[in-house]
Amino acid sequence: MAQKIVIDPITRLEGHGKISIFLDDTGNVERAYFQVPELRGFEKFCEGRPAEDMPQITSRICGVCPTAHHMAGTKALDDLYKVEPTETAKKIRELVYNTFMLEDHALHFFFLGGPDFVTGPDAPKADRNILGVLQKVGLDVGKKVIGMRRELRELITEMGGKVIHPVLGLPGGVSKQMKEEVRQRFEAVAKEGINFALFALKIFDDVVLANSTYLNLITSDAYTHHTYYMGLVDEQNQVNFYDGKIRVVAPNGEEFVKFPAQEYLNQILEHVEPWSYVKFPYLKNVGWDGFNDGNGSGIYSVAPLARLNAAEGMATPQAEEYYKRYFETLGGKPVHFTLANHWARLVEMLYAAERMLELASDSEITSKHIRAIPDMTPKEGIGCVEAPRGTLFHHYQTDERGVIQKANLIVATQNNAGRIAMSVDKAARSLIRDGHVDDGILNKVEMAFRAYDPCHACATHALPGEMPLYAEIYNQKGELIRRITR
Repeated sequence: MAQKIVIDPITRLEGHGKISIFLDDTGNVERAYFQVPELRGFEKFCEGRPAEDMPQITSRICGVCPTAHHMAGTKALDDLYKVEPTETAKKIRELVYNTFMLEDHALHFFFLGGPDFVTGPDAPKADRNILGVLQKVGLDVGKKVIGMRRELRELITEMGGKVIHPVLGLPGGVSKQMKEEVRQRFEAVAKEGINFALFALKIFDDVVLANSTYLNLITSDAYTHHTYYMGLVDEQNQVNFYDGKIRVVAPNGEEFVKFPAQEYLNQILEHVEPWSYVKFPYLKNVGWDGFNDGNGSGIYSVAPLARLNAAEGMATPQAEEYYKRYFETLGGKPVHFTLANHWARLVEMLYAAERMLELASDSEITSKHIRAIPDMTPKEGIGCVEAPRGTLFHHYQTDERGVIQKANLIVATQNNAGRIAMSVDKAARSLIRDGHVDDGILNKVEMAFRAYDPCHACATHALPGEMPLYAEIYNQKGELIRRITR
């Protein structure tokens, strides 16, 4: 008899989700669905609010990646008011942003993704967490991780006002000048951050790359998809988290398109499915071909794996060395292995720390010229940054007073939604055979989405024109007595 397996809730991600796996009569997978049952209506919430509120409002979407929304919102305000921030303001923004990227990537590696490798994908549930990691690598490592994250978060608080909901960005600049003693603290912590990133890369070397079982898992067909890849790059086509153009490469690694954020609507469309609140973006000039990979499918990927694929190198020296080693080890560019996101994330940690040091060592960053005052009538603005989870777009349309009439956000996890759905389905098909299912296998299915570090509080939307909410009422015996739909 056909069977349905449900993983609900899925674990070690931001937001909520479940996986529904349907088996045929032989016990093999017919289809696995990655479903996101939560609704986010942030675009509607923002209508009628002053545009200047957007960097603060949108940072409330998620407590894990508020700095990404704050910075994308701030850059959208620059574009809305047609004002170019001062060079000092841009350097302060990028410095704070790289501090955030280093801290956030460390969070995912040690707390969310790392347990699958450090403790092992088949380890008991009780061990697949940060405590299990510390049992394997030692308490001193835990102290180092917690201490590093604390220092980074304190610096974000120092310049951003708050670490969870920053108040740094203003149209045309920033709200606070950097003092010399603060610059020195950034410089010192950046040096620590470089050593910390190298330390994390050494753990990955010792625990993952030295273990042929793990390396075979990373490169297995169960976690492989040949898709397009998207990421921000600088003028040399090197990875940049804060600014640049969006570069898309085809499954063979060749450049497909490169465009400024303001042209994103010419490049991206969104598909919807009835079984999830998440929309599925795809490349407009390739088209929607269902949940398939290859040149003929417009599904693309963002996040660390995609950024390294979309770029031609890293802009800092040590990160560039690890970038080259990453591709040499995994068979050349582009890398199509979903689980390689974890290694790419550590390469980006090193880049973020090195870039922090470059910016913190720039004497101009303490200049008083922190803002250019806007004087244009607002109408429309688009901002883009690379969130830890991938490319993030903010798009605002206002009246002449600067009051939001329409807002559109395409967040990183939403950009990844098609590939995540494919990854979960393929992992389930590859791993579940003849009805044999155990906790380790189901965790390996979850590993397929966990590699993307998804944030579904950010990513979920209502389907166009409707809000399909429902409430279920149960009695004390757990029996459904009423279902109210809207």
